[in-house]
Amino acid sequence: MVLVITFKENIMGQLSKESLDNINRRKLLTRTATVAAGSAFAAEHKHHHHASSANTDLISSALDCVKTGEACDAHCIKLVKHGDDSIAECLDIVNQMLPMCRTLSTLASAESNHLVAFAEVCSAVLKDCEKECKVHADMHAECKACMEACTACIKECDKLTA
Repeated sequence: MVLVITFKENIMGQLSKESLDNINRRKLLTRTATVAAGSAFAAEHKHHHHASSANTDLISSALDCVKTGEACDAHCIKLVKHGDDSIAECLDIVNQMLPMCRTLSTLASAESNHLVAFAEVCSAVLKDCEKECKVHADMHAECKACMEACTACIKECDKLTA
């Protein structure tokens, strides 16, 4: 009986204008169960919202590579469609870099046990992309932006793998 009175007192704020006298037993039990379930969920739902904060810079740089790489890729495709095949190698390498950086970001966010090993491989692909985009950086802003993003991401990978 004391337990029911305590629950009644605890859910008073939940009852909104209904008097306890007018509440039937079913409503009281339903609301009590709802409050209890909500409390249980809140207790279970405690987790770390900053779990991947250690990898924030790596995630950001990898996503920047994806963003600038997508722009470079689209630019290269336009040039190739207009007969400029001098950019074909850049297009090929950017298309290798994009899935690597997407995966790097995902693994870094998940704090994967394989992140360091993957970052080493990703860094090698980024270096290839950086090198090829550098060839075109003076002629194409998209290639320059991609090159700079690769350089930044290589530095973040090196921090992780050092």
